[in-house]
Amino acid sequence: MAQQSNKEGPFVIGVDAGTESLRAGVFDLQGNPLAFSSTAYQTTFPKPGWAEQNPQDWWEALGKSVKNSISEAGISSSAVAAICLDTTCCSVVALDESGDPLRPCLIWMDLRSAPQTEKVLATGDKALRVNSNGQGPVSAEWMIPKSLWIKENEPDLFEKAATICEFQDYMNLHLTGRKCASINNVSARWHYDRSQGGIPETMLEKLGLGDLSEKWPGDVLDLGETIGGLTPKAAEHLGLPKELPVIQGGADAFIGMVGLGVVKPGSLAFITGSSHLQLGLSDKAFNGTGVWGTYCDALLPGVHAVEGGQTSTGSVVNWLKKILRGRRLSNPQPGGRATAPRLRRFDCAGALPRKPHSPHGPSFPRGISRFDSQTRKSSSLPGGHRRCIIR
Repeated sequence: MAQQSNKEGPFVIGVDAGTESLRAGVFDLQGNPLAFSSTAYQTTFPKPGWAEQNPQDWWEALGKSVKNSISEAGISSSAVAAICLDTTCCSVVALDESGDPLRPCLIWMDLRSAPQTEKVLATGDKALRVNSNGQGPVSAEWMIPKSLWIKENEPDLFEKAATICEFQDYMNLHLTGRKCASINNVSARWHYDRSQGGIPETMLEKLGLGDLSEKWPGDVLDLGETIGGLTPKAAEHLGLPKELPVIQGGADAFIGMVGLGVVKPGSLAFITGSSHLQLGLSDKAFNGTGVWGTYCDALLPGVHAVEGGQTSTGSVVNWLKKILRGRRLSNPQPGGRATAPRLRRFDCAGALPRKPHSPHGPSFPRGISRFDSQTRKSSSLPGGHRRCIIR
């Protein structure tokens, strides 16, 4: 909804490119919103545990949302002073020399690289200190396991790829022509540590990925740095002036910390969306069992970020909503409750296995199991490192 504001500007455009849609908002310099616009895009699931998106869909959504938000705000595009994007992380894309995708993106929730995480952990490399002080687990969401999966399963494509980067980097490349990465993404998802020289070269060598660092963007920018100006092609696509400054953003949840004012050591943010994250800040680096991080300079220079969370919790709720969509609730009696019709099976991700002889249900093995609520029988399904029950 548009807000009352000086229409002369200057204004800035903030873009939030999430799991299901891309949202663009127009703001004045006091942070007051004038208008928002959202454009959805599709996620495909070729196999269990796989999740892919077409990067061209992101680009089309960006153009539509930015143009619509400017129109809704009722301002001139010449009054816009800068644009900045946050995106999902770690959503990995492989690009050719022209910056075009060679395959669909393996988005953050894609877990096909679960076997590769064991290989990453087996290196025993010092860079693993961010994963529970080297004890693991390593997440299949992260850059190195996904890149290793591509090299092992699509070697010709890996060899052909001029660039392997993230959603964020792909968008900024097409906006400005500059190949760069965000310190936020690389610190939190690439085992990159600026205080230790940056790229985890020894880990990559142990994995046979010594050539991966050559495919990563060469420049790593802090949040808020200017990447460059809009190219003529990008300016036309967005309906904005040529050379408009594009500012370096980062991962959506971490950028949310800034919006919440969680920018000082000792503070903590709880972010909910497709997943739930608990993100804290410290003035000192530390590692420990059961802790992910700290990530050097991930949010602000000289500040260390620490992380906990529950993956795909919001996505599961959204999935359940879609399953129930169109099913009418029974009419409650006065003082009663409406009840949903019983489904023969529910697919419920994230349910932890019960202990043996638990009064709450049977014990399920690591991976994915199907439990039929009518026959009371369970069977194993192919799965990754997450535990889940499908009813």
